[in-house]
Amino acid sequence: MDPSRIALFDLADKRLAWADQRQAVLAQNIANANTPGWQPRDLAPFDALLNGTTGVALAQTDPMHLAGSSTTAAGVVELSGERAPDGNGVALDKQLSKVADTDSTNQLVTELYKKYLGFFQTALGR
Repeated sequence: MDPSRIALFDLADKRLAWADQRQAVLAQNIANANTPGWQPRDLAPFDALLNGTTGVALAQTDPMHLAGSSTTAAGVVELSGERAPDGNGVALDKQLSKVADTDSTNQLVTELYKKYLGFFQTALGR
């Protein structure tokens, strides 16, 4: 049995990729906390990704163009809210809370993946 064809493993893979991408976006927000005019960003919720409502498909205007992938920018949303006098909208406490939440999600999905894989190993007698 190929584990990559099991729906739960596919879902776990998507969730981990989403968490990884979200951590990168949040890290950019934190890195630019003192940049004048920086607007914080976040990813669309994971359920929106599952419903296929995030991102815009790339147009292939010439048959000689490569198909490409839009996974790096899919679902990135600018957040609005209070701004500092220099126009920066990053609130470090909110960003760090989101980083901790995303890390917890990452750990949970990884543990579930390991447990489910352990069930297969037990069933196979390993």
